[in-house]
Amino acid sequence: MSTNDVLLEVKDLKMYFPVQKGLLRRVVGHVKAVDGVSFFIRDGETLGLVGESGCGKTTTGRCILRALDPTEGEIWFTKDGKRENIAQLTPAQLSPYRSEMQIIFQDPFSSLNPRMTVMDIVSEPLRIHKLVRGAEIKEKVRELLESVGLQAQHMNRYPYAFSGGQRQRVGIARALALRPRLIVCDEPVSALDVSIQAQVLNLLDGLQKDYGLTYLFIAHNLSVVQHICTRVAVMYLGDLVETGSSDNLYHRPKHPYTEALLSAVPKTDPTKKSKRVLLEGDVPSPVNPPSGCKFHPRCSYAKDICSQERPTLQETVPGSDHYAACHFAAELSLRGIETSQSASA
Repeated sequence: MSTNDVLLEVKDLKMYFPVQKGLLRRVVGHVKAVDGVSFFIRDGETLGLVGESGCGKTTTGRCILRALDPTEGEIWFTKDGKRENIAQLTPAQLSPYRSEMQIIFQDPFSSLNPRMTVMDIVSEPLRIHKLVRGAEIKEKVRELLESVGLQAQHMNRYPYAFSGGQRQRVGIARALALRPRLIVCDEPVSALDVSIQAQVLNLLDGLQKDYGLTYLFIAHNLSVVQHICTRVAVMYLGDLVETGSSDNLYHRPKHPYTEALLSAVPKTDPTKKSKRVLLEGDVPSPVNPPSGCKFHPRCSYAKDICSQERPTLQETVPGSDHYAACHFAAELSLRGIETSQSASA
């Protein structure tokens, strides 16, 4: 990996939440929401972060934005050619980086203040960072709304007057206001109707080209991720178990958990049937995760070493940029999705 084109690099990121009990609220354990995650995002690409609900995807995104202060780890962000570990910065030192990183929230119904007009919502970042003043604010908001497919006449309306897709467009316009380089998309289409999802995904794709954006795209819908992402990272119980290009990971998975996720992707041809990989048992508790590989209690390929030694991300083929945290990644022949199957949004 060349660091010249890397915008964001996360190293051994951990986020533990204390578990308190009793009248004295003593700490009796920790929820290990993110437990040693490492990955990078190149400038201008889209990295998809996927996994089951509760695996730590959203927590990872919020740690990167410093909406949460990580327990441990490094978050290296490149600004003006200089790399800085923003995980160690104070709120005052972090201020110049706030405009470089923005977020699109999952639920457009709760992420917009119902007491603020669209004009107030979209212009708020501009006013806080004092980038535009006076009459220029209205013109800037008009440009932002038009860039996401809305009109100037929508400025004075309140969020309740819009559909879900339109509200999400307002949220996207707000995220674009400061011309950020990195946008964390936290399941931006999961709360929308299927017919609207494709429109929003195409909008995000077009904005990336127009504004030179870099996305961390958090989702659980693998079909959506395949459609929009350059590379994909798979999380399980706070760990990163596999990363690679979208093509490699979908068609040549190297981790059993990835194989199980891909087997659940709906097929576009109803006449073709494939065998589902059914996982046994429930997802373990992040308070007391299994020893060794966290996936081993549910893995049909597990052997003794899996319960004893925690695997690390290793490149499966030299120079492939495809990594898997599995002791037997080089030996297993796992099934991906069919090559002819097209992604559907």
